[in-house]
Amino acid sequence: MAQAVVPVAGADKQMLSEQVYGRLRDAIMRGEHAPGTALKPQDLSREQGVSLAVVREALVRLVGDGLADRLHNRGFAVPACTDRRWQEVAEARRTIEPVLLRMSVERGDVDWEARVRAAHHRLARTRPYTEPGPHYGEEWSHAHRIFHRTLLEGCGNPVLLETFDRLWTASELARRWSGYRNPTRDHLGEHRLLEETALARDADAAAEALTRHLTLTATGLEDPADRASFRPESAG
Repeated sequence: MAQAVVPVAGADKQMLSEQVYGRLRDAIMRGEHAPGTALKPQDLSREQGVSLAVVREALVRLVGDGLADRLHNRGFAVPACTDRRWQEVAEARRTIEPVLLRMSVERGDVDWEARVRAAHHRLARTRPYTEPGPHYGEEWSHAHRIFHRTLLEGCGNPVLLETFDRLWTASELARRWSGYRNPTRDHLGEHRLLEETALARDADAAAEALTRHLTLTATGLEDPADRASFRPESAG
């Protein structure tokens, strides 16, 4: 049910924008807005009970995160599964992240090894999926990001790690779509291999395992089945 729009300004507007951004982000991640669906500021303003300015500010931020597209003269929309950008982001990750992992294997100290082991332990002990539904849970998604970032932190280069952070955010939605289409994928085995090869200081094997891991995610997006009718909550 639509809420009454209450005019606000200044710090209150910023706080509302943050709240609307968080709600829209979560809804997109859960598949409540299917790929390609229009995100109409007027409708969202009524639904959220906030001004158009607040909604637009939140939508612009979602565009920056790669979770929405800004369409020329047509407002905003959830990125389509067929968008070539996802493969371009995947290509960028396969180009950059194995290099960072090699650097980590070469430069990482004992503290880095301990952090990698701890991050993998937490990831392996966290359930990937929420109940009900096939989409990744927030707790697992957080543990997943921490594990991958920790693997690369041994490189010791904050500029390169900032690049990883941007690419990770840009690929988060695509990663969830890929997981939806590949529910039987052996995440445990893939992450265990990454941990083992990195801590064994086998840079070649670790880089190869990471490249394969990233490729499997991208391959999941190439499957044309059900792209037009994707709804995570209706699957399974």
